[in-house]
Amino acid sequence: MLSELRLENYAVIDNVVVEFAPGLNLLTGETGAGKSILIGALGLLLGDKSSSDAIRTGTRARTVSAASGARPARVRITGATKA
Repeated sequence: MLSELRLENYAVIDNVVVEFAPGLNLLTGETGAGKSILIGALGLLLGDKSSSDAIRTGTRARTVSAASGARPARVRITGATKA
């Protein structure tokens, strides 16, 4: 079970940590709040293709990492430098 999602320099996000509780978790918010950005980051962790467009403007790389379970095993994806 996913327990944590961390994003650094991803899309418009500087740095965020989202912690998930056991059971059902819902993402809600206003238009433009970043729900789709979180879903896109989860997609990267599951094997979706990456694009340098998702690197935050003014930075050279992005990081997406996640932890799962009581003894978290981290998965970390670091994006390529923007051309």
